[in-house]
Amino acid sequence: MNREEKAAVIEGLKAKADAAQIAVVTDFKGLKVEDMTELRVKLREQDVEYAVVKNTLARIAFTDGQHEVIADKLKECCAVALGNDPVAAAKALVDFAKSNKKFSVRFGSLEGKFLEEKELENLSKLPSKEELLAKALGTMNAVPTNFVSLLANVPRGLLNVLTAIKDQKEAA
Repeated sequence: MNREEKAAVIEGLKAKADAAQIAVVTDFKGLKVEDMTELRVKLREQDVEYAVVKNTLARIAFTDGQHEVIADKLKECCAVALGNDPVAAAKALVDFAKSNKKFSVRFGSLEGKFLEEKELENLSKLPSKEELLAKALGTMNAVPTNFVSLLANVPRGLLNVLTAIKDQKEAA
């Protein structure tokens, strides 16, 4: 790889890293090509980009950017996952690590904050954006539903009393 190719890789990675909310560094040593392809497919579904990059190039790309906290920690064989939905990215990577013993999540950066492996696991346990929106919508929908039900109980109670009086008079 010549200097121009390296500069192009650095520029591309820097642009993607600066646009991403989360960057996760993983260890894929010993992983088969089929497993790596499966991981890339799962990550692509979550709109997460996964790239194997030389550590020196990644260090240069992450320096002076939002994910600078991980630049100095890039060592050995590693790959970087970049995405805009932190929970979805962490969930996909942690789930894949549970099913593949040769794959592991090392550390990450969430909008410039360094995350250890345990913190990434905790992030993966959070509900997704869609689940949170559904819960909020359910809560907002419960208030008017309960209000309508409460208002309907007043005439219903009156109707029950009138029906009971009518039944009592018919029996007499």
